[in-house]
Amino acid sequence: MKNNRQKLQIEQLDKKLSILKSCKDIAHPSKGWIFTVRNTLNMSLKQFGNKLNITAQSAKEIEEREQSKSITLKSLSEAAEVLNMRLVYGLIPKDKSLGEIIEKRAYEVAKEIVLRTSHSMSLEDQENLPERIQKAIKDKAEQIKNELPRYLWD
Repeated sequence: MKNNRQKLQIEQLDKKLSILKSCKDIAHPSKGWIFTVRNTLNMSLKQFGNKLNITAQSAKEIEEREQSKSITLKSLSEAAEVLNMRLVYGLIPKDKSLGEIIEKRAYEVAKEIVLRTSHSMSLEDQENLPERIQKAIKDKAEQIKNELPRYLWD
């Protein structure tokens, strides 16, 4: 990594995110969490709306906005509160960790850079052997991973 501070930040965030990994397989109810919890509690839209100091129609719109993923976090948090629930919000890496995301992307960028250079060299009759190209990709990926340049995400 560029420096120890950045490496530590990645490790600490990976540790926080690892707690959320158990949530990755939770299927969202098709009608949304608010509707599902409210119905399970046998609470009417009017009762739900009263708790939020809004009309039943506005309460229904909140449920519809959650279902269509256009609800604000503020509204979702307020709805959770009146249902005696707590909103938990987070991002879960699709890969194992942030470190793995960085590693994969560094390899992709390194491969692109090395192959571009290798192509130029082959046009000049200075082509490298496949083993040398693989080593160059690996070395370049390690360098990119350690430096963590902004162009990594271009």
